Amino acid sequence: MAGAASWSKIWIRPEVYPVVGATGVAVSFCVFSLYRNITGNPEVRVTKEKRAAGVLENFDEGRDYSQHKLRKFVHGMRPEIFARINAFFSDPPKE
Repeated sequence: MAGAASWSKIWIRPEVYPVVGATGVAVSFCVFSLYRNITGNPEVRVTKEKRAAGVLENFDEGRDYSQHKLRKFVHGMRPEIFARINAFFSDPPKE
């Protein structure tokens, strides 16, 4: 039990929580990305039957995969993080 006590003294402290949180966010993003690519990507074929099909001409499915909801939402926006602050400091005041 000495090993368990030393483990808890090292890792269960408030200073370690941000590291565990950041690692959890990174791992969950990686799992989401892998799951999305394996289940939805038309180029990835997991089963033997789909691999035997060879090269498929499925342009509509590829376009649907690449133009997901987030990309459609961001499509018309300017590539700025703080658009209002940038406009405040860069545009002259209108009188």
